[in-house]
Amino acid sequence: MTNNHPITPPPELVEQWANHSASVHRENGTYEQHELAIATQAARWGSDQELEACVNYIDNNMSGNKAREFRAIRRPKPPSLKEQALTQVESFACSMETLGMDSDLIRRALEQLPN
Repeated sequence: MTNNHPITPPPELVEQWANHSASVHRENGTYEQHELAIATQAARWGSDQELEACVNYIDNNMSGNKAREFRAIRRPKPPSLKEQALTQVESFACSMETLGMDSDLIRRALEQLPN
């Protein structure tokens, strides 16, 4: 089968995904899980290719850090453990104070930790 689409993964990469998925799902997985794993890898790979093409275009045709900003918006980093803990403290602040805990003390301690 010939595919002329500009975003087509190389056969070696598809084989790598298939082998990895087969090894993961061999024991107790289903064929559908195997197919889904390959399709997910392909979708991620394709979207990463598209993102890089957009970033390159922005980088070559616009000034400033627009390409870096664009990448950060499209592929945000997950919150750090510190950020997650601070969010939890904020959401439980009222409950913590009811239990006699100082949520401000815990928040300040977390804020001092490195990311």
